[in-house]
Amino acid sequence: MEMTAINTVNTDDPYKEDTTNLSPATQNNMAEHDKRHHPPLKPMVKVLAFFAAMGGFLFGYDTGVVSGAMIQLREAFQLSTLWQEIIVSATIGAAAVASLAGAVLNDWLGRRPVILIASFVFSLGAVVLALAPVREVLLLGRLIVGIGVGLSAMTVPMFIAESAPPHARGMLVTLNNVFITGGQVVASVVDGALSYFSWGWRIMLGLAAVPAVIQLIGFLFLPESPRWLIKNGHHEKAKQVLYKIVEEDEVEAEYEQIQKTEQEQKRILEHELGGTPVFVRVFRDSPVRRALIVGCGLQLIQQLAGINTVMYYSATIIRMSGVKSDITVIWLAAAVAFVNFCGTLIGLYLVGKINRRTLTLGSLGLVTIVMVFMAACFYVISVSSPSDGFANPDAGLCANFSSCDSCILNEHCGFCYEEMNGTYVNNSGSCLPVDTQDNSHSSVGMCSEGKNTSGAVWGDDFCPTPYGYLALISMALYLLVFAPGMGPMPWTINSEIYPMWARSFGNGCATATNWICNLIISMTFLSLTEAITRYGTFLLYAGICALGFVFLFALLPETKDRPLEEVVDLFAQPACACCGKDPVKYQRLDIIDEDNPRHSLLA
Repeated sequence: MEMTAINTVNTDDPYKEDTTNLSPATQNNMAEHDKRHHPPLKPMVKVLAFFAAMGGFLFGYDTGVVSGAMIQLREAFQLSTLWQEIIVSATIGAAAVASLAGAVLNDWLGRRPVILIASFVFSLGAVVLALAPVREVLLLGRLIVGIGVGLSAMTVPMFIAESAPPHARGMLVTLNNVFITGGQVVASVVDGALSYFSWGWRIMLGLAAVPAVIQLIGFLFLPESPRWLIKNGHHEKAKQVLYKIVEEDEVEAEYEQIQKTEQEQKRILEHELGGTPVFVRVFRDSPVRRALIVGCGLQLIQQLAGINTVMYYSATIIRMSGVKSDITVIWLAAAVAFVNFCGTLIGLYLVGKINRRTLTLGSLGLVTIVMVFMAACFYVISVSSPSDGFANPDAGLCANFSSCDSCILNEHCGFCYEEMNGTYVNNSGSCLPVDTQDNSHSSVGMCSEGKNTSGAVWGDDFCPTPYGYLALISMALYLLVFAPGMGPMPWTINSEIYPMWARSFGNGCATATNWICNLIISMTFLSLTEAITRYGTFLLYAGICALGFVFLFALLPETKDRPLEEVVDLFAQPACACCGKDPVKYQRLDIIDEDNPRHSLLA
């Protein structure tokens, strides 16, 4: 029997396995091997993934619902720009703190109890929001919801990754992102359906309790992660779980591999790192430290690329593009959320077909280009903005602005103009101060209370423009290129790259990085549009994307299809993944037996 050792590394791309030069018999053997080692998912894996991903739905619903609800909240509570940013950002800040606390809770209590706590807290927050009588209680509810979202966001991808077989891990963790974007679509439709009622925002925010209760009930009957059970000495329970999630003839091998890795990690922690705190061990261990830098970098870039600016403020951005009807704005925001959902479905398909690294870099490169296009669209809208036809002597500071665009960038001013048959009447506009008691009209001039004529239109956050469709096109393109790669990949890769002893800490730090950057973006977006204009803000995001591309191109390795216990070894190689890696050392050396399926050895 002849045995042949074949190096199947593609020299053009060291991350991609090249099988083009193999014989038909060998390729058939490889296909048969892949079929046997990629069996259908067992029912328990699907159930675990579904209920865990419900946490992603909660995350998405909260993100989507606040965009449409903010249109009504702004009027119901007379929220200033600062208060709008605080209401949006309160959840994010609370989530950042909760994700750090979640790292400790996950090691102490386990993945399942933390998800149960997150579901309960989220439900409580949704009830508080629905009943809020004043903006301070609204803020409290947003803080409570943030705690639930933060605990769920850092735990769910980790739980799914630890419970999924290697060949399906990427798809199942990406499923969490599908649920996130699905939650955003549902929230946007709910926003649209309830936007006709002044009290609709209460139902919008309160309905978030429904999926939280579903997840809470589901997890009462589901098992813990087998890897956490083995780490904490519950070996028989771990075997029982493994029998439910992997093929019966692979249970012992899977159990032995996890146990062996855990024992080796304990030996290193006790003898080489001397029982020091986890964060000290992480920074002493070079591969784990590099994994943490890449993991946190991925989450940082995802947020600073501006995704939650588009999602949290999608209705506001649509309004900025010149759409004046509240109901139309909310339904267009729903369409934007649906585009994001479609992009994530594309990602769910591609994650099993394309390498993680290729998908991430390709997505980020396109996001950079589209961000520049979005900036150009808002520049066109800005320069086409109508000029101030006449200055009202009672307008005060607002009389100093010469165009609608510059006028509405000041939160104390708005643009009043005349329309005929839905078209702006040239030189009819005037920049006027907003009524501090009711921002639906000006304090002086023809758009003031009691003086508004039938043809006068008041806009404190939009300008009449024939180019509003450009902003909508750019938003749709942005989401279509962001959602398949930069949407799910930071979560998928972070769920894979840490050893068991550092997994909770690593995911906690990465998730906290995500939320902190999310907080920075959401707290500064409206202020940035006022300070450096809307197109300047999007150009800033494009520059950040370009820097992020260089960072990931140099440091991000390929993790697809590797067992969790072996992924961290990728970070022991030279820093520059594109030029410093020895592909033979880190790729599979396939030893092919023409009569038997292949055996894959990791060098």
